[in-house]
Amino acid sequence: LVQTRLMMGPDPAKIVLAFFTYSLFGYIMECIVLSIEKRKLILNRGFTVHLPLCIIYGFGGMLGFALLHPFKDNIVLLYLVGAVCATAFEFIVAQMQLKLFGSFWWDYSQKPFNYKGILCLESTLGWGIVSVVIICVLHRMVAGFVGAIPAQLRTPLAVLVVLAYAADFLY
Repeated sequence: LVQTRLMMGPDPAKIVLAFFTYSLFGYIMECIVLSIEKRKLILNRGFTVHLPLCIIYGFGGMLGFALLHPFKDNIVLLYLVGAVCATAFEFIVAQMQLKLFGSFWWDYSQKPFNYKGILCLESTLGWGIVSVVIICVLHRMVAGFVGAIPAQLRTPLAVLVVLAYAADFLY
C-alpha cells in the first residue's frame, strides 16, 4: 500500500502533477546552485520563458524514483546507482539537445574532471546526493502534496498545468 501510494498509483493526473512538482523543485535547485556559483541571482533555468519549471527534473525525478526505489534499503548502493544513472541521463539529454538544437544548455568545461563540458565529476557526485534525497525524502513529500489535492481538482489542475507549459514552451 505504501509503495503504491508513493508511486502515485494509476491516476494519470497524480503522475502529471508529480512530474511538474519535480520540475519546479529542479528549477529552484538550479537557480540556487547557479546563483551561488555566479554570486548573483539567476532566475532563468527552465525551458520556458515565464514558468519556473525545468522539465528535465520532472523526467529525472519520476524516472529516478522508478529505477532507484529498489535500492532504498542500501544508501551506499542507492547513491552509487543514482550517480551513475543520473550522469547517464544527463549525457543522453545533452546528446538529444545537440541533435535538436545544435548545443546543450549547460557547460561544465570550466570544472575539473569534465567530459566535453557535458559531464563533470562534481555533478556526478551531486546526482548521487540528489538520488538519495529523492528516494529517502522528496518523493514521499511530493506524493503527499499531490495526494492532498482534492480528487475532483487533480485532473483539471493537471490539464491546466500541461496547457500552460505547452503555451509557454511554444511562445
